[in-house]
Amino acid sequence: MRADVGTVDGGQTKPDVQEKLMEAIVSKANMGAAYRRVKKNGGAAGVDGMTTEALAEHLRQHWPVIREKLLAGTYIPQAVRRVEIPKPNGGVRVLGIPTVMDRLIQQAMNQVLQPVFEPGFSDASFGFRPQRSAQQAIERAHAYVAEGKVWVVDLDLDLEAFFDRVNHDILMSRVARQVEDKRVLKLIRRYLEAGMMEGGLESPRREGTPQGGPLSPLLSNVLLTDLDQEIEKRGLSHCRYADDCNVYVKTQKSGERGNGRPDRVSGEAAQAQGEHCQERGREILDAEVSRLHLERA
Repeated sequence: MRADVGTVDGGQTKPDVQEKLMEAIVSKANMGAAYRRVKKNGGAAGVDGMTTEALAEHLRQHWPVIREKLLAGTYIPQAVRRVEIPKPNGGVRVLGIPTVMDRLIQQAMNQVLQPVFEPGFSDASFGFRPQRSAQQAIERAHAYVAEGKVWVVDLDLDLEAFFDRVNHDILMSRVARQVEDKRVLKLIRRYLEAGMMEGGLESPRREGTPQGGPLSPLLSNVLLTDLDQEIEKRGLSHCRYADDCNVYVKTQKSGERGNGRPDRVSGEAAQAQGEHCQERGREILDAEVSRLHLERA
């Protein structure tokens, strides 16, 4: 049975009719909450050069037409702007900056879709979810250690590479488990397939998911819920924050099953691992790329 639609910022209740999700997304209350969030975050412009300061006037002129296109299922997102962010340990992380208009639409979608998916997410998942934090991940790690599960296997997920290669059909099949509104499904796929603009040239995308828009963290948790469920199906205790995922077991032998390389941890080590999750949470899968304030972009 599919989850009902919940509420958005401000407590506005959304219809629980799955076929009417797009109506909930473009509703006045939901769009108002999304607009306030995008304005508060600020951030860099997309390929059209429009800033958040210009968004209000743009909406006054164009929102009625955009809204009708969204309701009709004919809205086409613009390409994202490629930006490279230096990593603390070397190399770069590639982000796709949506236009301010597309950030607004994605934020509005996220506010309605997050409550749809939340009930199916693992209790062991703490990254980029409402009322969840890295501090709670630390507390969960401490609890496992207190239970005698002092051996930890770091699954060492390469989430960035994973999302560069993910098949769009697989991701959409996961989304369609909970979303019936075909207009919403079509729009998510269009965001996945939106081109990447660099140096005036647009490159098509046939695989991978964009990291940089408000929908990115939700899509990551949708995909990684399968991983959470597989771990839990095996009766293992784990804690995941985005791509940091540790499994806690009581003996070294248990941790070595499946070619794991367990390390013995103490309460202090659990604290350090939790703090590492917090650091990684700031680095990857930023809930809104606009928070990055990319001066060099």
